[in-house]
Amino acid sequence: MFELIFLGTSASAPSARRGLPALIVKHDEYRFLVDCGEGTQRQILQSGVGFKRLSRILITHGHLDHILGLGGLLSTFLRWEAIDELEIFGGRTALDRIHDLLYGVVLRAKKPPMPLHLREIKAGKFFEAADFTITAFPVTHRGPDCFGYLFEEKSRRPFLAEKADQMGVPHGPERRDLVNGKTITLADGSKVKPDNVLGPLKTGTRLAVIGDTGRTDNLVKYVQDVDMLVIESTYLEDEADMAEQFSHMTARRAAQLAVLAGVKELVLTHLSRRYREKDVLDEAREVFENVSVARDFDTFTTKREE
Repeated sequence: MFELIFLGTSASAPSARRGLPALIVKHDEYRFLVDCGEGTQRQILQSGVGFKRLSRILITHGHLDHILGLGGLLSTFLRWEAIDELEIFGGRTALDRIHDLLYGVVLRAKKPPMPLHLREIKAGKFFEAADFTITAFPVTHRGPDCFGYLFEEKSRRPFLAEKADQMGVPHGPERRDLVNGKTITLADGSKVKPDNVLGPLKTGTRLAVIGDTGRTDNLVKYVQDVDMLVIESTYLEDEADMAEQFSHMTARRAAQLAVLAGVKELVLTHLSRRYREKDVLDEAREVFENVSVARDFDTFTTKREE
């Protein structure tokens, strides 16, 4: 299961009700901040999430509306908040700009208040925990090194507690060993194999997060069958020429991608101030029904059905 907290959902410049792009993805004790637009630290505070364990930041690309908040965030860490370390993941172009912002403007020959790592990524898997991974995939926007992110829970075989009870498996390390694929021996000498108490393999939840993009034809293979797709929707179709000029997406085309890729749920963000939310939603729903338009501080949960 992944939980999403939208901190900023506006395109290019903030509006009265929408901050600049920022999104928190949570999985158990892990928290990832995806992009960090201007004012993100205030949005973090207002959301009630706080800074604890928010030590990994994923950058989709290096445009200022997606990175300027890093300066304020680091400035706050210098004075008030404390985290053990800070890792910022992104393409080389984005990290070069972030380096200039943090070391040239904020720090100015000072040392970071914590170990600070700017980690360059390429397309492919770059983060792995015990039960999920994160993979970067290329996205077409203005300039090089633009990425989307695919969060994937690892496939698992569910533990069948009733069968374990019937076979006399005690609660404790024996059940843990069975989940980990080990055969155990009970007190009476009988053996229990993992196959005796584990169900069929189930695919984990899959979440794709895409920042700014001007194309979708090259994205289908990366977001195929995801449980949730988060993607920008800066324009409506009647201004498709402008969307193409600035390498952005329309609500209709985002919805068409969801249909082509067999996406379960679509969440649109990065809205222009020129449109009403209702018009964006209506255009997308003409193509794909299960769609929402995110607002600042909206929370979504995605979980693959058992």
